[in-house]
Amino acid sequence: MKRQPIHSVIALLLILLFAPHTAAQYAHYPPAAPDTVTVGGYGMRHMLDSATIVPRRRMHTVFDHDAMRIGFAPALFFTASALTWSEREHIRHIRNRYVPGFRNTFDNYLQYAPAVATYGLKLAGVRGRNKWPRTLLSHAASLAIMTAVVNSIKYTARVERPDASTRNSFPSGHTATAFANATLLHKEYGDVNPIYSISSYASATFVAFGRSLNNRHWVPDILAGAGIGILSTQLGYFFIDKIYHNRGDNLSLFSRFESSGTPSFLTVRVGSAVAMHNLLAYPGTGADAPTRPGLEAGFEGAWFTGPRWGVGGECAFVTFAVDPSEEMAVDAARPERGHMRLQAQSVGTVNMSVGPYFAVDPGERWVLMAKANVGLALAAKGTVTAEPAHDTRDLQRELSLYTYEPQTAWMGGVGASMTYKFRDELGVTFYTDYHYARPSVRITYTDPDRPEDQIRSVSQVRTFDYLSAGLRLTAFF
Repeated sequence: MKRQPIHSVIALLLILLFAPHTAAQYAHYPPAAPDTVTVGGYGMRHMLDSATIVPRRRMHTVFDHDAMRIGFAPALFFTASALTWSEREHIRHIRNRYVPGFRNTFDNYLQYAPAVATYGLKLAGVRGRNKWPRTLLSHAASLAIMTAVVNSIKYTARVERPDASTRNSFPSGHTATAFANATLLHKEYGDVNPIYSISSYASATFVAFGRSLNNRHWVPDILAGAGIGILSTQLGYFFIDKIYHNRGDNLSLFSRFESSGTPSFLTVRVGSAVAMHNLLAYPGTGADAPTRPGLEAGFEGAWFTGPRWGVGGECAFVTFAVDPSEEMAVDAARPERGHMRLQAQSVGTVNMSVGPYFAVDPGERWVLMAKANVGLALAAKGTVTAEPAHDTRDLQRELSLYTYEPQTAWMGGVGASMTYKFRDELGVTFYTDYHYARPSVRITYTDPDRPEDQIRSVSQVRTFDYLSAGLRLTAFF
């Protein structure tokens, strides 16, 4: 049975949210202006004494050094690209199982959205990091670096695309362009409001997923392209800043954005999951199909109107590998034909839910949260095959015997998390969740020689609940 590419999916999901923050180029910020704010546990709070200038609190870490700001996120992407290279066929197999016919051209246009937004904000008179000439010069330098690097590798490596159309797959040019433009918007307006950074990298992430869903790139192509895009814009700004001898034209006109005073957040998460009950039973054997510990990954966010209560939601994907059945005779009347095992495809669901969140801050850098969500669990259809054992002579190939299809069902869940903020707006979170659903699973028997011919179907309601625990990278706003 094929192994799950857990380390590759973890690397992908962690990096997609690392980019907007570890790629940041922070400037030297002046003290807070009079009659404005002082910073508390969650962010800005109004001062009572408007005549006093209070220096803004700033968490200094190793990530503040130039080398780390420029190279950390790209290095993560390049490492993940290398780690997923040997798993690219298996990752594509998962794509073909869930969305085999996906075709859409949104990624051709969305790659330019952050750049359009940047210049649109400037045309609207919104002041950002730089004035027009310097922004154009920095952007041009970034695109020149990105284009040179991408095309040099593309036509040297000559990796065939997954759809076998051409041999210029590695790295992904669309993804490089999207992340270069996302870093442009982050550079120019991320310190004005973090929503600009979140939006820019969200659009770039959709482009990255689109290149995989459209079967145009392998996952390592996408990861490398994202790293090149971020690195190109970082270097473009770095060199232009050296020419101007500062880190922005408008340093004196705006100061670094602090959070709203509430623990509102967006996060990406990855973790391990353990099923409490088996979703499947092997037909005709009287035995459950045991599930192994699996992988959970997804996105989550909440909006708090005050420091304690908020409303939020999550979209998470969980997958469990399934153990094969015990060996059984191919034909009980003819034991010389050998033995086989039944093997089910992995069980995968997408959970979408919303509900209330509660938060407390036991310390300046700590945030404790609890939640209770309800929503829908959407599962993927799978097959059950007969795999011949070593002593099989007459059975020479895998036979498709059944298909299973869990129906969409209501699900509920509760969870708790603890976040350590290593920056004012960024933290790492340990979480643990419990999810419960009772889907109806339809088993359809097929003709082994003609899998498209259905013989009969049966349905049964099964309990599907699991515990998950893992880490989240959390951005507060």
